[in-house]
Amino acid sequence: MQDSIPKIGLGEDSGGSRVTSNDEVLIPQIVPSGRDTNHDGGGGKKSASKKWRMRRLLFISSLITLLSIIFVVAFLSFGVYKKALFVKSSVDLLVSIAKEQDLEKIKTQLGKTREEVIGLKKSYSYISFLRFVPLIGRYIDDGRHAIEASLYGIDAAEVVIKAVEPYADIIGFSSLSSQAKSGEETTQDRIDFIVKTIPDLIPVSDQLIAKLDLIDRELSYIDPQIYPEKFQDIEVRNNLVKLFDMFQTASSFVKNGKPLLEIASYLIGIGEERTYLVLFQNDKELRPTGGFLTAYSIARVKDGKFDPVVSSDIYSLDKNYRPSIAAPRVFAELLKGIYIGNNKFRLRDMNWSPDFGISMKTFSSEVSKVGMDDIDGIIAVDTQLLVNILEVIGPIGVPGYGNFSTEIVPECKCPQVIYELESFADQEGAIVWSENEPGKIVYAPPNYDNRKKIIGPLMNSILSNTLGQPKDKLPRLFEAAIRSVAEKHVLVFILDDEMQKAVNGFGLGGDIKEYDGDYLHINDANLGGRKSNLYVVQDVVQDIKISKDGSVEKILEITYKNPEKQDGWLNSILPNHVRIYVPKGSELLSFDGAEKVESPYEELEKTVFAGSFHLRPQGVAKLTLRYKLPIKVTDYYRLLIQKQPGKDKPRYSLTVGKKSEEFYLSTDKEIKIKI
Repeated sequence: MQDSIPKIGLGEDSGGSRVTSNDEVLIPQIVPSGRDTNHDGGGGKKSASKKWRMRRLLFISSLITLLSIIFVVAFLSFGVYKKALFVKSSVDLLVSIAKEQDLEKIKTQLGKTREEVIGLKKSYSYISFLRFVPLIGRYIDDGRHAIEASLYGIDAAEVVIKAVEPYADIIGFSSLSSQAKSGEETTQDRIDFIVKTIPDLIPVSDQLIAKLDLIDRELSYIDPQIYPEKFQDIEVRNNLVKLFDMFQTASSFVKNGKPLLEIASYLIGIGEERTYLVLFQNDKELRPTGGFLTAYSIARVKDGKFDPVVSSDIYSLDKNYRPSIAAPRVFAELLKGIYIGNNKFRLRDMNWSPDFGISMKTFSSEVSKVGMDDIDGIIAVDTQLLVNILEVIGPIGVPGYGNFSTEIVPECKCPQVIYELESFADQEGAIVWSENEPGKIVYAPPNYDNRKKIIGPLMNSILSNTLGQPKDKLPRLFEAAIRSVAEKHVLVFILDDEMQKAVNGFGLGGDIKEYDGDYLHINDANLGGRKSNLYVVQDVVQDIKISKDGSVEKILEITYKNPEKQDGWLNSILPNHVRIYVPKGSELLSFDGAEKVESPYEELEKTVFAGSFHLRPQGVAKLTLRYKLPIKVTDYYRLLIQKQPGKDKPRYSLTVGKKSEEFYLSTDKEIKIKI
């Protein structure tokens, strides 16, 4: 029997067991739990397959959900986009209609624009939840604030339209409710109407300021610096910055204008006549407050009517004035003449402080010593105001002196009125009066007698021609007046301190302002260079370097150019004294290019860097200063640049890191750059 049983050697038997030797001992094979040893895909394989199917189903479901969300968001966003296009079209149409200067059409389109913005706001609310999404949330939230600001802006526009309707023709608009019905009405007629209705504008200004505050609140949430500089060749960031700057300028104009409205009745002599000393500053002979004090006029104002009484040359005041105030050393060094022997201020040079109010306080106090003590204030004007007015009213005639216009003449490459004024003002040196015999002239330069006669007749002719113009020229006259004020060709000083605060707030006071950021005011004085400022141009470059700790170092370059030849009359070598006002506590590191540099000093709560140089005709002078600021910068670099009265529009450029700006300085300008 034993021989009939087969022996199984080392290997596998038919049941899958292993044997260890030829001794016929059977050892079962042990299979780990979960391991599939069957070729038909047993239970373990089925379990894995089921999990894979579940994962795939979950992925597909998630993908469908995500795509559905994207589709819904895209659909809603497209709806917002379409509404935004409607708003843009409505705004474009509003701008186009505004150019027609028809208030009735503007009111109608403004209402339609409001409806479009409200529609956009409703559509935008459906995607407002996206403001919580990282990356895009900030931009979504900005959109919400922009829409709210737009609605408040429309509210403000409606307030303005309602307020200006009675004065529509004054600003060049047509309206059914305009008060000017007669084509024969003159500028004086409309001014009389304005005078009577000024009190009605004060409560309107309160309503407008409230709306502007709401707009400002919404815009404060939006940071233009987080937006790209360009998108598809469209300037994005710069356009936003310009838009915000325009709003801030308009807002400041309204807010600062309210105090001026409140004292307007006082200024224009409602109920009580006012007397003003009008000073004529020759900006072609530049001085700190706008120009050399050439002539003066006494004018009375009653119920808004301006009546010049008497005018004369500034030297006629100086002849009776006994100098008592010490003048700066630079007068004897550069201006020379009478200042070498007696270095004390004459009245004609007393506008030495760059702050017009401070200069006029000194001037009004000293001029009272020669009998001019019954004045309420001082108004200073320069030649550019005359040019701005004549550009509107056209040529005028002055009996005994000929015609005056803005036609450019080859003799000076300047307006004819400037040429004639400088011709009458031409003189070599000052008038010398006898110290022992009051009223006796020891020396008088050529044209002395003529130059003191022209100012009164010319100012009277311009005033009467302006007020007698037909009312259809009033809009351009209004614009010329506003531009002249903004560009500091007109300055006002009121002896009453409270009144002067309102004047300063509106930008009429020519004051040096306090500022908690960086500050720059470049003040030049022509001390014996004849009328060279007629030709001199100025370029200012600032390179601002901000360290990691926030400290600031600046390089300031001021370039003066006189492209014209010396003529021995208007254009001559210019002895220029420059004072550069910077934040108090600034540290001067170097000052190159000046022939003489003064030690830094403090004045008007600023640090002053001063120096002198001579600019020749067809010459160039370049000053380079390097200094440290006493402030540290964190998020934003802020700079206030104040323009010197009497200057035209110097070109400025500045660089802060990789960011730069370039502009012509026509008025004071504040700059804010995110670091």
